[in-house]
Amino acid sequence: MVTKDQRRRQLAREKFERQQERRVEQRRKSRTRNSAIAAVLAVVVIGGGIAAAAGAFSSDKKKTDASNNPASPSASASASAKPKGPDPCAKPAAGSPGSEQWKKEPAQTIDKSAKYTFTLQTTCGAIPIALDAAKAPETVNSFNFLAGKGFFDHTKCHRLTTAGIYVLQCGDPTGQGNGGPGYTIADENLTSLGKAGAQGTVTYPAGTVAMANTGQPHTGGSQFFLVYKDSPLAPSYTPFGTISPDGLKVLTKIAGAGESSGQGDGAPNATVVINKATVSKS
Repeated sequence: MVTKDQRRRQLAREKFERQQERRVEQRRKSRTRNSAIAAVLAVVVIGGGIAAAAGAFSSDKKKTDASNNPASPSASASASAKPKGPDPCAKPAAGSPGSEQWKKEPAQTIDKSAKYTFTLQTTCGAIPIALDAAKAPETVNSFNFLAGKGFFDHTKCHRLTTAGIYVLQCGDPTGQGNGGPGYTIADENLTSLGKAGAQGTVTYPAGTVAMANTGQPHTGGSQFFLVYKDSPLAPSYTPFGTISPDGLKVLTKIAGAGESSGQGDGAPNATVVINKATVSKS
């Protein structure tokens, strides 16, 4: 027969075990959340995803949300980024993102010596981007392929950071930061921005376009981030294009509307949707 004292000890043990289970689950969720923040524009941008500095940019469903950006520094939580006015962007064009996926990256078809322009026709204005086919041929080839398939059309730019690093992350058809084309590509051009300093970062200058990833090598997919103000990030995100001056003005307008969390890292308050994305050769 179980005595009252034994029963009390049993109940206490069961309570302790339940508490331990809750703590383990909380730690797991915290790790997942922190990894996702770190990956911001780890990217921001992969498995399908960008973030506050060098690890929140990710882009591929297969990589999990955390892998989408564990390498970037996180934005300052004390920096509020509330709206500064009405939505500066127009209503999106009719249509919805596609869902096509590919098992492997496309065969190389671009001319590495040619000039290519990646143009985002967004609800906030056109953003022309000069692509660097010579230094990032695999990345440019992939974007040429995906744009030709209409992969980016009707997708929203899902992330804006306004503290610590200053980027807009796009390229996820799910709009959640964990989508991608089904394949990943290798990192390229990682030394072009110089040697990392004491903090392990380099400056991604305003106007840079780079790949988001999961925080691990060679995990880029379709997500990318656009830098609208000089940002310190780990040299882990493939720089593959430069935004035109007019495109930077559009980005500044988007950033001026702030982001949804008020903490410097969230969904843009502006309605940023890529109505159409094209790559043209000149």
